[in-house]
Amino acid sequence: MTVEHDTTDVPVVIVGAGPVGVTAALLLARRGVRTVVLERHHDVYPLPRAVATDDEVRRILQTAGIAEEFAAVARPARGLRLLDARHRVIAEFRRSPHGHHGFPQTSMFDQPELERLLREALALRPECELRSGVEVTAVEQPADGPVRVTYRDDDGEHLLLADAVLGCDGAGSLTRDAIGAGWEDLRFEEEWTVIDVTTKVPVRCWEGVDQVCDPHRPSTFMRVGEDRYRWEFRLRAGESLDGPDGWERLRELVAPWVDISHLSPVDDFHVIRQARYTFRARVADRWRLGRVFLLGDAAHLTPPFVGQGLCSGLRDAHNLTWKLARVLQQGAGEGLLDTYERERKPHARQVIRLAVATGWAMTGGQDRAAALRRTAVAAACRIPGVTGRASRDLGRPLRVGPLVRRGRLGGTICPQPRVTTEDGRRGRLDDVLGDSFAVLTAVPLPPSLRALTDGLGARVVDVHEVGDDGTLAAWLRAGRADAVLLRPDRVVLDVVPAGGGDFTDTVAWAPLLCTTHGPVAQPVSAPPSRSSAR
Repeated sequence: MTVEHDTTDVPVVIVGAGPVGVTAALLLARRGVRTVVLERHHDVYPLPRAVATDDEVRRILQTAGIAEEFAAVARPARGLRLLDARHRVIAEFRRSPHGHHGFPQTSMFDQPELERLLREALALRPECELRSGVEVTAVEQPADGPVRVTYRDDDGEHLLLADAVLGCDGAGSLTRDAIGAGWEDLRFEEEWTVIDVTTKVPVRCWEGVDQVCDPHRPSTFMRVGEDRYRWEFRLRAGESLDGPDGWERLRELVAPWVDISHLSPVDDFHVIRQARYTFRARVADRWRLGRVFLLGDAAHLTPPFVGQGLCSGLRDAHNLTWKLARVLQQGAGEGLLDTYERERKPHARQVIRLAVATGWAMTGGQDRAAALRRTAVAAACRIPGVTGRASRDLGRPLRVGPLVRRGRLGGTICPQPRVTTEDGRRGRLDDVLGDSFAVLTAVPLPPSLRALTDGLGARVVDVHEVGDDGTLAAWLRAGRADAVLLRPDRVVLDVVPAGGGDFTDTVAWAPLLCTTHGPVAQPVSAPPSRSSAR
């Protein structure tokens, strides 16, 4: 077997072409960074897995270039209901069809459809190359020099030399092993059976998620698409839906939502997938070694109770890619890359703990305190305002750090209203701002701030002139700010306090963003459309 050296420069190798890996490649491509994506499967994995996303992540998909395509296959959901064992409503957590980020707060979708959209967008980007049907056998980070990625295909064994490697290769990540990372166990492990179905039979649903808080039969139900449904059940020890009695057991389980007693297994109630999963809560103890990074399930695992598994991975990609591009293309220091794990790890851990707490409270757990927990949840949900607060965005503000200053708005993400573009059309804010830094301001900027924004290549937008019905101006007023500096991922980096002045702490963040090259011009138009590529 031969070993071939890739003689061309490979700025970034991405291991894994799932949604996280392909999204990372698309985000890097928008900044002109070339990638090679290595994937062991020849095509999109055909079975459904993730089914829910929030409005912040739909905003990330917008940045990746598939906003309208995804809207065509996504289904807004009304929220979450807690039901007792008799399916009586304990509480409702409503989700708005118009979220902070310009999209429905919760959307249901079919993961294979999302992956196909991402792959189609990837094929239009000359900066991206997908090599499928290959097996990555080693990722090595020398003390100096490029990262070495060895992979095998039908033609033999090959070696890529990369400036950086993104490990998006899932829970069994080879990349995680390669950097010597282990798991931090957040102490949740339960076996559940997941059943995905297509049917034309009438199904009783409220266009949201049902979580049945029954310690003897905890379950989750949701409508995913026009005729697509998902049930999740925690089966008892020794229970199974396999064998000759499996159909009868399935009938009993789904009976509260749909009557299939008159159907046979070959009638119009088609089980797409039935799989048993062990839901775990874990965080990798290290997300980076040199220029090798972990993203998605390679870095964290969460139970699905708040629908944040895939969302967390796409947030990883959004956080890391602009920083990596700034280092690779503009010569920013390595300290900028240190902020990836520092920002994302606490955030991911917080979301996982929320999922664990939700799982214990909703399902009742399996210990003697189950009844007390269910009673406490029901009582808390009757307190005015509790369900409203719980229905807010699951994207928590980033903690204060080198790229997040203190204040009401620091670490939050700016809203995305519809605005008027330069050519007079209506569009989303991010499509106007482009892919680099931006300043939203309600006052004229003094020359000192103008010089700073020019140095960052930031676009300056007067919030009184964007035609957004006052959304951005009201947001600044509520945050007691005259202006904000937005990072490329739309996180508020720094603030000009109300009453005028300068940004609060340029000394802390400016050195991280200093580059050896001038600002790189960033495209503000959408990526190539499919019609224009034909």
